[in-house]
Amino acid sequence: MSVKIKSVKKFSKCSLLGVSAGDMLISVDGNEIEDVLDYDFYMNDGKVTLEFLCGGKRKTVKTTKEKCGLEFETYLMDKQQGCKNKCIFCFIDQLPKNMRKTLYFKDDDSRLSFLFGNYITLTNISEREIERIIKMHISPINISVHTMNPELRVRMMKNPKAGESLKIIGRFADAGIKMNAQLVLCPGINDGDELLYSLTELAKFYPAVSSVAAVPVGLTKYRDGLADISPFTKETAANVIEIMEKFGDDFKSRNGTRLCFPADEFYLTAEMPMPGNDFYEDYPQIENGVGMWTSFETDYLDFLNNADKSYFPFAKKCVSFATGTAAYPLISAFAKQTSEKFSQLKINVYSIKNEFFGESITVAGLITGQDLINQLKGKQLGKALFISSNMVIGSYQEENENIFLDDVTITQAEKELGVKIIPVSESVEEIMQKISEVE
Repeated sequence: MSVKIKSVKKFSKCSLLGVSAGDMLISVDGNEIEDVLDYDFYMNDGKVTLEFLCGGKRKTVKTTKEKCGLEFETYLMDKQQGCKNKCIFCFIDQLPKNMRKTLYFKDDDSRLSFLFGNYITLTNISEREIERIIKMHISPINISVHTMNPELRVRMMKNPKAGESLKIIGRFADAGIKMNAQLVLCPGINDGDELLYSLTELAKFYPAVSSVAAVPVGLTKYRDGLADISPFTKETAANVIEIMEKFGDDFKSRNGTRLCFPADEFYLTAEMPMPGNDFYEDYPQIENGVGMWTSFETDYLDFLNNADKSYFPFAKKCVSFATGTAAYPLISAFAKQTSEKFSQLKINVYSIKNEFFGESITVAGLITGQDLINQLKGKQLGKALFISSNMVIGSYQEENENIFLDDVTITQAEKELGVKIIPVSESVEEIMQKISEVE
C-alpha cells in the first residue's frame, strides 16, 4: 500500500532530497502506510526511515516527523469509509431531498471514531483494521451498539453481519481497548426488556466498556416509506429512565461507577428533573447529549456565585440567544439569573421550533438558517444574537464551517436579521467573554 503526497514543504528534509508532490509514500521503518493512523503510529519521536516511489524509482529518506515536511491529499490519506447498514432509525434517511451532497454521506469509519469521536457499528470494519486497533492499542473506540441481541440487531440495522460483529466487542475487551457504547432506542423495539438485556451484556465487558449512553430515536417529518417508529412519550421515556437508573445504581454499588446514562432528552420528555452533577461522574458521554443540561447549569451557577458584579464593567447592552425548544427553559434560566447579577445586561431568549425537520426535533444543533430567520425577523435582538456553535459546525471535510444545515450562511442570516450572529460553545466563560466584547 502507499499514499499520495500532495505537497512537500520547501527546505524540509524530504524536499531537499528530491521528494515532491505526486510521489508516493510506501513505508515508514519498513511498515506499510495506508492512512493517517499508520503514519502517526510509525512516525515516532525519533529518526525514521521513509521509503518513497518517486517517478517510478524508489527513494529512501532518513528524517524525523517534524522535519520531513509531507502533506497529503486528504486528512485521512484515504477515502472515508461509508456505512453499509440500512438502520430503521437512520437520521440521514429522513433528510429531505436536494440538500448538499455531503449531508447524505453515512460514515462508518473506525479511524474517525478515534480521531473525532464518531460512532461506528463494527459492521464495516475489516480484519486488518481490527488487528491494527489491537496492535496500536487505539482507544477509545465509540460503538453504536443499539442492542446486544444479535437477531434484533440484524433486523434493526438490516445487515446480516450486524449480529456477528458484536463479537468484536469481546476481542477489543480482551485486548484492553477502551470502548464507549451508544444505544439508539426505539419504543417497543429495543427498549424495555431488550434494553435491560443490552445493559447486562455490555456490563460483562466492564471496564473495557467504560460507559453506555441511551439516546432516543430522532424522527423527522420526512419518513415516507420508512419503518413505522413511534416517538417516546412521557410514560415510555420514564420507563427508560427507571431501567437505566436502577441498573446504574446496582452497578455502582458493586463497581463504583454507574456505567450507563440516559440522554437528557429522556428526562425532558418524561418531565422529570435532571440528575445532579454527581450522577454524571466525569461526564463520559456529554457529547452524546448526556448530562449537557446539568453540566451547563452547574457551570453557570458556579460562575454567577463567584463572579463579582464588577467583573464585567460594560455599559448597558442588550443581546439575544436563540436555541431549540428542548434547551429553552435552561437558557432562559441562565439569562434571567445573569441579568439579575449584572443589571446593565439584558438578555432575550427565543425558542426556535424546527419547522424544517419537524417539531419533534427539539435540539439546537439541528436548527436551520431559514427557521432562525423566519422566526426571529422583526424581533428585538439587541446588539448581537448568540447561537450554539453546533448549528453551523460542519464535519472536518466542510470547506466553510459558517453555514447551517440548509446552506444558509451566517452572513446571509445576519443580513436578513440585521444583527451580528455569534456562535458559542457551552462554556459559560466563553459566552460571558463574547458578551463583554459586543459593542
